[in-house]
Amino acid sequence: MTLRTDRDAIELMSEARDGMVVIPVERLDDDFFRLKTGVAGAFIQKFVTYGRRLVVVGDISAFLEESSALRDFVYEANRGDHVWFVENLEELERRLEK
Repeated sequence: MTLRTDRDAIELMSEARDGMVVIPVERLDDDFFRLKTGVAGAFIQKFVTYGRRLVVVGDISAFLEESSALRDFVYEANRGDHVWFVENLEELERRLEK
């Protein structure tokens, strides 16, 4: 199932056991990475509202090449603690060790 709506975010959080939800990039609808659609904003807002951390794992380089706004968003998100975009699980493990 492709994740796209804020309702999808709520259902995902209800299935999660701890405070962090890790999503493979393939599970997200492409519109998530097109910021003008508002999909990412609505989806991420649910995680922030419910105090959950969101990690998107996988290669998003094609989307980053298309959008400077997305590059800036990912950069800022990765500076914080609530939403991260990482290439793979090894990168996530390194971030968690810090």
